[in-house]
Amino acid sequence: MSKKAERIASMVGAAPVAGIDPYYQGYFDNFNRGLYYEAHDVLEQIWLKDRHGINGAFYKGLIQLAGALVHLQKQRMQPACSLLKLASANLALYEGTHEHLDVLGVLAFIEHWIAMLQLRNFQVNPLREEPAPILRLEVATPAAESGAKLQ
Repeated sequence: MSKKAERIASMVGAAPVAGIDPYYQGYFDNFNRGLYYEAHDVLEQIWLKDRHGINGAFYKGLIQLAGALVHLQKQRMQPACSLLKLASANLALYEGTHEHLDVLGVLAFIEHWIAMLQLRNFQVNPLREEPAPILRLEVATPAAESGAKLQ
């Protein structure tokens, strides 16, 4: 196993959720901890295998979203905005909830941050002005399946 493969394998979700690819889950685990470059690396492993498949644009959009936040971490607002637009275009191909993700909610967040960047002439970093985004997977649990709601 190469060093990169070992590094990526170490970033994969430690507590797997039934029915969720561990690399897909690893993307969200890393993203929600602010490890956007690592999230990109983990999801790229799935995308490389499926880039021409039904979820190719979906995974690409999520990778672009993580990449945009890497740019924001490095204070590169215009490249971040460009990647946010690409991510939006790719994710917009999927409706409602796709692969356990509320795509409409993600698109709303992306559009909000694009507007913030443009309205402030790329002088204010939304990652510094607002709480970092949290992406949540909508996964059915035994409790949820029986009618109970988890908060």
